Amino acid sequence: MMVRADTLALPGIRHAFFTREGGVSGGAYRSLNGGIGSHDSAAHVLENRSRMAAALGVLPSRFLTAYQIHSPQVVVAEGAWASEARPRADAIVTRTPALAIGVTTADCGPILFADPQARVIGVAHAGWRGALGGVAEATVAAMEQLGATRGQIRAALGPMIRQPNYEVGPDLIDRFAAEDPTSKPFFASAARAGHAQFDLGGYIASRLRRAGVPQVEDVGLCTYADPSLFYSYRRATHRAEDDYGRHVNAIVLADN
Repeated sequence: MMVRADTLALPGIRHAFFTREGGVSGGAYRSLNGGIGSHDSAAHVLENRSRMAAALGVLPSRFLTAYQIHSPQVVVAEGAWASEARPRADAIVTRTPALAIGVTTADCGPILFADPQARVIGVAHAGWRGALGGVAEATVAAMEQLGATRGQIRAALGPMIRQPNYEVGPDLIDRFAAEDPTSKPFFASAARAGHAQFDLGGYIASRLRRAGVPQVEDVGLCTYADPSLFYSYRRATHRAEDDYGRHVNAIVLADN
């Protein structure tokens, strides 16, 4: 039902990269679809998210995600918000106990953060736009505003599309080259001329380390490659499917 990172196996902190197992949805959404924006039954999504909340030991009303826009925008969560009032952002930070913060993904990179000494946590949604735009660095800065120390922050990268399955075109290659010349090592030759295989996970990890985060773990799992465990936007597109499920990746401070 979930994947965990050793880096975040910390006293007083619970986390999970949820897979597609353990829910009630059917069809293309089988089974633990947490995507509020999907075309799945709203009742099924609500039940699935309730199960995820229970797995992290929080009430469903305190299991929060934002309205994601592929940006470096970060919000501070101090209490619960209603689904229809979700802030438009791609990262959330908090120091409030028993408030699970999460991001939804279906190929993009989920990042969970924790400073166990300061008891500040964060979560970020990093597709190529967010990663290039600095969502990881913005999350670290927002955690510092809540009292975290950069050198104490731990980060874990969850399941995402991996380089062998992530072919990109010349427009994206040129944009990275123009905006971040250090990105070149994360593009490998592809079979099609002018295209490349992009290492999103490696690129995110490099941005985190450059930002001064000393402990970065990548669970190394590919959403595209394993349809039994993971949803994938790109795989659904290649199969001409109408829609796809979304994972939730979340972290919470235990209520002391």
